[in-house]
Amino acid sequence: MDKDLLFKYNTPGPRYTSYPTVPYWQKTAPTQQKWTELTKNAFSVSNRREGISLYVHLPFCESLCTYCGCNTRITINHAVEKKYIDAVLKEWTMYLAIFGDEKPVIRELHLGGGTPTFFSPGNLTRLVEGLLKNAIVHPKASFGFEAHPGNTTDEHLQALYHVGFRRISIGVQDFNPIVLAIINRHQTYEQVIHLTHKAREIGYTSVNYDIVYGLPQQKACYMMQTMLRVIQLKPDRIAFYSYAHIPWIKPGQRNYTEKDLPDPDKKMAIYETGRNALELAGYHDIGMDHFALETDELFIAQTEERLHRNFMGYTDTRTQLLIGLGASSISDSWTGYVQNEKKVEDYYQKIETNVIPIARGHELTNDDLVLRKHILRLMTSFETSWAATSEVCGDLYKALERLDEMEFDELVEIEPFRLRITKKGKPFVRNVCMAFDARLWADLPQTSLFSQTI
Repeated sequence: MDKDLLFKYNTPGPRYTSYPTVPYWQKTAPTQQKWTELTKNAFSVSNRREGISLYVHLPFCESLCTYCGCNTRITINHAVEKKYIDAVLKEWTMYLAIFGDEKPVIRELHLGGGTPTFFSPGNLTRLVEGLLKNAIVHPKASFGFEAHPGNTTDEHLQALYHVGFRRISIGVQDFNPIVLAIINRHQTYEQVIHLTHKAREIGYTSVNYDIVYGLPQQKACYMMQTMLRVIQLKPDRIAFYSYAHIPWIKPGQRNYTEKDLPDPDKKMAIYETGRNALELAGYHDIGMDHFALETDELFIAQTEERLHRNFMGYTDTRTQLLIGLGASSISDSWTGYVQNEKKVEDYYQKIETNVIPIARGHELTNDDLVLRKHILRLMTSFETSWAATSEVCGDLYKALERLDEMEFDELVEIEPFRLRITKKGKPFVRNVCMAFDARLWADLPQTSLFSQTI
């Protein structure tokens, strides 16, 4: 990889799990009535064609991993489990009422956090069975959950397998004990080995790892050691994320300072070390920050041009309606987004008053929808086209003008009615998408809103 280009284009930018991105949503959220209307319209289109997606946010953790940017609640009181599950299931009944007499077809279900395995196997079973009670499971359904190696037991694996889960995403982050100590991550290599082997023994068909580069005290040699261990265990897919240092948003990151972080040169070396190791081991670059073996569904979806991206990241499942349940969860009806209240107490309060716990949201304009389509194509297949008039808006041509320098650097190829990101340009897919981000250009941030490209 060209280091000069990496430094040149290493600017803060969105990860484009949505367009418009959350900081650029409208100041006033859609009303309950409007969101009901958008949801009902999406359901009528999506349910019979491909089914719908469900994401459940389970925010509780017993201890704070200080690098984490997720919405979490730290507690060792497991009595919170029952009340939270009751609230999530009540929220789901509100959506069932919107759907009417037609049962939802669940095509995708993901449990995220926080730490989903903070919850007992019995409570997770009650949650999932409650969600599926008045629904139909699609014959090609994809169920996955995030697992902390430090507290995910064999009983968790068995219970979730029993209710349909076949994909597990293990939060490895790094295997080096120095790095794990400074980010307050309590797990061992042996726990990851056991969790990986046990999941496969039970019958899980996709074992995924999350690895983070740019963590405090991390070095290129540490990353090489981590990747050698990863390659030995051969997970089916790997999310290789850049650490985002945002202590003004996540105070836990103040447990260390910028001096503990690798400087740009060292972070670049860590990234290249990890990426090169994965590619030499047979992993393929999937979109942004993701690598997969040829046997993994994510790679197959990319080759078959059906890769999708939503608030859960890259997925081989394309649905028009994603319902997010739980505190801080985001729902997507394609024409609109809403995010639930972030604080658990505020979430409970709205659930108790029988309203969908919307905190903020956005109803997409026609131009938003056009640009969203192009950005989604770029993020999933590295190209887009606009031969049809329905795929053109004024901001499209402004985007092409912004790409002049990238075209000169051979990162993109622009033809009449078509744009393709070159192999050289794939690491800069976020930068290309930023050219299409009309709302970003209309109001450039004066403070840091997003993480760096590398």
